[in-house]
Amino acid sequence: MGKEYNQKKDEELIDLLRDGETEVMEYLMDKYKNLVRSKASSMYILGADKDDLIQEGMIGLFKAVRDYDLGRDASFYTFADLCISRQMYTAVQSAGRQKHIPLNSYVSLYGEQEGEDSALLQTVQSPEQKNPEALFLDKERVEYLEKRIEEELSDFEKQVLDLYITGMSYSQIAKVLGREEKATDNALQRLKNKIKRML
Repeated sequence: MGKEYNQKKDEELIDLLRDGETEVMEYLMDKYKNLVRSKASSMYILGADKDDLIQEGMIGLFKAVRDYDLGRDASFYTFADLCISRQMYTAVQSAGRQKHIPLNSYVSLYGEQEGEDSALLQTVQSPEQKNPEALFLDKERVEYLEKRIEEELSDFEKQVLDLYITGMSYSQIAKVLGREEKATDNALQRLKNKIKRML
């Protein structure tokens, strides 16, 4: 079974599935399980349980196989990637656990801006801060930053931030959230500036 399916494109396989060849579903679920696992690893930072995320991702993959339109412009891989990401992110959102993100998640926001990364790291995560008093102050800083983010970022900006810290690009975020790339990029720049002012 596997060998003959290996020779075919995903779109051809879905055609076979629609014609009643039910084994195709199992083959595609197996083929894309590693994509689901890698996405679960990147979204794990949002506070969800990894096994739960994998399960949600597999549901997203199943929906992709079920709903893929053979006439669409996007390849099945692109469509599956989007469905898996959406399913996982919706699960994280509904669990409401994404509010308590560790401060070091935000540090990477400025990694691409030369000269600012080291200053930002020193501000929030000095290597000499090993004693309990310093750790307590760090904890206070994290709580302060989380509170300010909750108050000052719009719902859309918070969604963009959540996905950005998992390593997604603004174009990937736009697809997951169903928004225009330009609007997503603008939100990303706005939230970076807001967080920079908070620090």
